[in-house]
Amino acid sequence: MSIASAANADFLSRERTVASPVFNRWLVPPAALAIHLCIGMAYGFSVFWLPLSRVVGGAQPKECPEALGFFATLAATDCDWKISWLGWTFTLFFVFLGSSAAVFGHWLETAGPRKAGLAAAGCWCGGLLISAAGVYLHQIWMLWIGSGVIGGIGLGLGYISPVSTLIKWFPDRRGLATGLAIMGFGGGAMIGAPLADRLMGFYATPVSPGVWQTFVTLAAIYFAFMVAGALGYRVPAEGWAPEGFTPPATAKNALVTHRHVHLDVAWKTPQFWLLWGVLCLNVSAGIGVLGMASPMLQEVFGGKLIGPDIGFDQLTADEKKQIAAIAAGFTGLLSLCNIGGRIGWASASDRFGRKITYAIFFVLGFLLYASVPFAAKSGAVVVFVLVFAVIISMYGGGFATIPAYLADIFGTHHVGAIHGRLLTAWSTAGVLGPVLVNYIREYQLSLGAPRADAYNQTMYVLAGLLLLGLVCNLLVRPCAEKYYMSDEEVAAQKHITVADVIREDDETHADFEDFVEEGLEPAAADADPPTAARAPPVPNDGALLLLVAWTAVGAPLAWGVWMTLLKTAALFR
Repeated sequence: MSIASAANADFLSRERTVASPVFNRWLVPPAALAIHLCIGMAYGFSVFWLPLSRVVGGAQPKECPEALGFFATLAATDCDWKISWLGWTFTLFFVFLGSSAAVFGHWLETAGPRKAGLAAAGCWCGGLLISAAGVYLHQIWMLWIGSGVIGGIGLGLGYISPVSTLIKWFPDRRGLATGLAIMGFGGGAMIGAPLADRLMGFYATPVSPGVWQTFVTLAAIYFAFMVAGALGYRVPAEGWAPEGFTPPATAKNALVTHRHVHLDVAWKTPQFWLLWGVLCLNVSAGIGVLGMASPMLQEVFGGKLIGPDIGFDQLTADEKKQIAAIAAGFTGLLSLCNIGGRIGWASASDRFGRKITYAIFFVLGFLLYASVPFAAKSGAVVVFVLVFAVIISMYGGGFATIPAYLADIFGTHHVGAIHGRLLTAWSTAGVLGPVLVNYIREYQLSLGAPRADAYNQTMYVLAGLLLLGLVCNLLVRPCAEKYYMSDEEVAAQKHITVADVIREDDETHADFEDFVEEGLEPAAADADPPTAARAPPVPNDGALLLLVAWTAVGAPLAWGVWMTLLKTAALFR
């Protein structure tokens, strides 16, 4: 694309997001965080279930008549919704997250992160407004369509929008960069859940729990943050590389390629499906535990959490309230570990390599899951809690490490779209993990097993899933030569011709001068960054913008962490 045509490009187009040579790449992670911290509220939606299940009946929910048909029940306004019905919203979140990421991944690569980020804002916040109308009119199908379907599509677009951009900005720290952004998805509930709780308390009346008003308020807040994040996205010019960066030699790490595999080819490779299995099995084990963390702690330890050595069923109503508060702290601690794992393990993968990092996840995870029944039987609450803290840190680390793993195997040119298709593994795990944990627990209870022992078999099954994941990871090899794109194909993908590449030095210099003046992308065809195109020094006047950007996302995240720590403190009293 010529500079003249780029100048006329639409404001939302990818060409208009190409950064100037003095742009500071550290402005991109807070832009990604602004979006991920908003859509991460999907993990905290359970805060609405109890209030929504008592809209009609108040303190005592009013059940719908059994004779009422399915569709009539969905439209009924004189009886309350069951929590199991509301829980389908959570399932729809992750089904549509994975499917929309797979469908729109290729579009994102061509449209650019700005357009995708704005589309995510429209879907996520628009879904909240439709859900608000559904709550106001007491139509649960509007909640499913609004937040579950439309909001789920927003989750998929928002989740993958920064991935390929960050990988291109941080070729020297792929794991760190994706970890910084994706940790926001794990931390969104830490901010959104307590905020929603306070908003419901503010809006609540004797005849309304304040949920629909809270949805509207959150939609307005999230829209502002997500639009700011989308407009803050920039993509590097072709040929850009950070100052002093030298691509690692292929011989040093054969898994890290400097070439590119096309999206339409990548999913046909054995590497894609092995990595699909790696992500699915790692997530299945972790997400099943996350969904049952609070009841699991309460049922396993019962009265030991507050003093008396009695089972859960022997506790009084007041004692159950006490241990429920402690279990809330356990859930909060797991959220912190989820966030910490996303940045910590992803950063570690830059040093260890992705394959070794995932091997650690599976081997250590297998040992920890297998040890859970023994920790529970011994009554060691602290050991039990710490075991799951490490397990969930690896669950989060798996999410943050997989984009860099994909870039290592398939190159960076289509990594966002490939990542989108791989996220169907998350959709599968979002069903498989909770089903395994819930149904094995119910089966054990039906056989007469004590509540404290109902999770033992589950832990062994989850440990077995991790062994399968280890096998998939060990089988990952570099792609065969036949799968890589040729230099001509890469050039064609970038909409340039060979004639654009073979230019005289004076012409190149003139084009680059125009690029610097207009902030647009010069034509380039190299698949890998040439050593001459290094990042120039960043001017000092960008320091204030950097401070503002990081404060805008750091302040609410710090508040969420503090609120979580207050709840977690009860675990160690």
